[in-house]
Amino acid sequence: MAALLRATAWQAVLFDLDGTLIDSAGDLGRAANLMLAARGRPTLPLHEYRPHGGSGARGMLGRAFGASPGEPAYDDLKREFLDRYETLMFDTTAAFAGVEDQLAALDAIELPWGIVTNKAERFATPLVRRLGLRCGVLVGGDTTPHAKPHPAPLLEAARRLGVDPARCLYVGDDERDVIAGRAAGMSTAVAAWGYLGVGADPGAWGADFCLNAPGELLNRLGVP
Repeated sequence: MAALLRATAWQAVLFDLDGTLIDSAGDLGRAANLMLAARGRPTLPLHEYRPHGGSGARGMLGRAFGASPGEPAYDDLKREFLDRYETLMFDTTAAFAGVEDQLAALDAIELPWGIVTNKAERFATPLVRRLGLRCGVLVGGDTTPHAKPHPAPLLEAARRLGVDPARCLYVGDDERDVIAGRAAGMSTAVAAWGYLGVGADPGAWGADFCLNAPGELLNRLGVP
């Protein structure tokens, strides 16, 4: 184990949740479609919601209704969306292929890992529990006074793990993950299998490297 850990400067790995560890876009999109149907409006194919999956309610409501934070109707739409999502968030959401093996390998070499997400604890905690993601720390979007791209959630995760932020790697599928990680003084990696966003260019985000599949992280760590 010690030889493997000496192969990297990282003492912990932190992950984003939606679009990085779990594929939740289908359930998020279905919640938005229920809102459209309730208003007698045509629903959208779920694949149209997928690129917006990493933005949660903001992304789903933007695609379904063209609504943005700060607009008069947005807060009411968001409350309805979150209530509907809570009733179905376990229906189809699952870990991406290869993620469970990746996390098991980190456990095997005793390298701590955790989750830092903008998903509120109301949803993140039961989802992580249901999917059996036994992380060393879970920081949600409402755990600290600030959400990503602010570095506060990442710094809080490092504090709870007792690890210097400079010895952490943060993996996410959104530009704000890279911004937050760099602001926290962490190494950063893009999860290229994730949602990324419409018209995104992950190569321009300034991450330390890009991962095309979960198993590639293990190669970086020297795990066979």
